[in-house]
Amino acid sequence: MHYKLFGPSGLRVSELCLGALTFGEESGWGASKEESHRVFRAFAEAGCNFLDVANTYNKGTSEEWCGDFIGPERERWVLGTKFSLSMRHGDVNAWGNHRKNMVHSLEASLRRLKTDYVDLYWLHQWDDTTPVEEVMRALDDLVRAGKVLYVGVSDTPAWVVSQANTLAALRGWTPFAGLQIEYSLIERTAERELLPMARALGLSVTPWGVVGGGVLTGEYHTAADPNAPEDARRAAVNVTRTGKRSLAIAAEVQAVAVELGRSSAQVALNWARQQSPAIIPIVGARTEAQARDNLACLEFQLTQEHLERLDAVSRIEMGFPHDFNNRERIVEQRAGGTQHLLEPR
Repeated sequence: MHYKLFGPSGLRVSELCLGALTFGEESGWGASKEESHRVFRAFAEAGCNFLDVANTYNKGTSEEWCGDFIGPERERWVLGTKFSLSMRHGDVNAWGNHRKNMVHSLEASLRRLKTDYVDLYWLHQWDDTTPVEEVMRALDDLVRAGKVLYVGVSDTPAWVVSQANTLAALRGWTPFAGLQIEYSLIERTAERELLPMARALGLSVTPWGVVGGGVLTGEYHTAADPNAPEDARRAAVNVTRTGKRSLAIAAEVQAVAVELGRSSAQVALNWARQQSPAIIPIVGARTEAQARDNLACLEFQLTQEHLERLDAVSRIEMGFPHDFNNRERIVEQRAGGTQHLLEPR
């Protein structure tokens, strides 16, 4: 395990982040406390120090178990949790990014996690309601109070994140240091705006869904079998939803995995890891065996030829204005024939 600086900060985090979405069984597909602890220990023994959870994961159970697991080693863990989603159905103020929900959510998370601070507090989803000034000032107050050390933002438009960090810089408030997004060979639309923005602002990126909801694990072809594992059957649902393109991508991932003598999940993880040094995949697992298989992605890298094959089968149109500005005729108009004389940054 190697370590990376988190965004523009001096915080050191492991190159994989353990996701605790599967810790708990309230969702109907998670893991028991005993199996969750085995997953946790596998990551800890591999050198992982970065843990991602949220207040709503398995109705709070995930936070409770994470608090139990890190207990005596609290200081070595970079513990991140999230707020935004509702924990009290029917209560209009029990969700969103406003100060009231933010403060109440943090206090409840601290109790479940059995700690007096979190290293990283994530805005979970943009609510299209709360003014960005209120969000950034309230987060800064939590940092100044010592209950939060760093802040991050998840599932939010690029223009909002840019506005928020520009405002924070102007006012001397705590900026977002990390960005959490869905990103995989199947879902690459973050390459249009979110990833370039993260690069420009120096944010770390912690993608979720890197194995495409199970489609990229190599089990999609057995999913129709009623005796297939639960993960494979879930993969079948995802394949049905995403169609032939996903099947083609999964087949190429499996072909690369066979050539390398590795698992499809390891190939999918390494594709994401090798897109940028700023990318730190969130890796979840329902069993210890899955956890150790995922961790084995650290043992190798994909070749340039493999990266090119995977890019070719999964490439997306960048859309306007990106594709327009890259047309040869438009570049010629813009640069007046001097485009080849300028060295790239």
